[in-house]
Amino acid sequence: MTQAEGFQRNAESVASHRCEVAEHRWVNDRYKYLRLRAPGPLARATRAGQFYQLKCPVSDDLQPFLLRPMSVYGMGPQPETLEFLYNVTGLGTLAISDLAVGDHMDIVGPLGNTFFLGPGFKRIMVVARGVGLATMAPLVQMAADRGIAVTAVMSARAPKDLMRDEFLRGAPADVHCVYDSDGSSDVDAVEALVRRQLGQHSHDAVYTCGSHRLLMLLQRVLADYPDVLGQVAMEQRMACGMGVCLSCVRLFDTAEGDKQFLRVCREGPVFSIRDVVGEVEFG
Repeated sequence: MTQAEGFQRNAESVASHRCEVAEHRWVNDRYKYLRLRAPGPLARATRAGQFYQLKCPVSDDLQPFLLRPMSVYGMGPQPETLEFLYNVTGLGTLAISDLAVGDHMDIVGPLGNTFFLGPGFKRIMVVARGVGLATMAPLVQMAADRGIAVTAVMSARAPKDLMRDEFLRGAPADVHCVYDSDGSSDVDAVEALVRRQLGQHSHDAVYTCGSHRLLMLLQRVLADYPDVLGQVAMEQRMACGMGVCLSCVRLFDTAEGDKQFLRVCREGPVFSIRDVVGEVEFG
């Protein structure tokens, strides 16, 4: 299935939804957890890697204009429940952070394509940093449900920023944590760690999100492992989220050897790690 075909399949369930805030709290001093209750079974229609466009509340002090794209952190267990984990960094997320339990917000989705998890997979590796942990959390849960072993390489500024428990949510995994504070997250150190894990255990796929530096690192590593699937959930500023405005295009290599621009919101956000043109940064 092509990326465009995957989007068309998922687009059948895209709609605008009026949701109630069921839970909203700080996880640490940078990230907040948001649980929404939707009027329909959105959890059943949403897949790992997809995102929603969230309408930010407007006040006298904060007046964000565009909807904000946000990856889904969790679906369910109730069919009407969606979860988000986000970093409060700008005007839009600051406005969202003011929502109280019982408030309402409008969301549009589910949008985008999904991670691929093959039926015969035995072990996967996830390499994530920052908010990328939230994007891949549903993938880890899906792997655990299928009995697939998980190697997790988690990167953060310092141990207090890691959110290990929030990422794994009880799923078994072989976890390796690296930090800026002690230098263990340096590119050379992480590359050596990833190569060591791939050499010690056979992996069917490697997934990443949240760091251009990690993406480029995995491109180099996977060149030596042609049989290992590599996928990245790309983060990008976007306006419409539907593929109309073309504000989120990025450059990719094609199977024919050419290069082409693709829309992160529509053909993505999940792409082959090997196809991303390295000199183009996306976040």
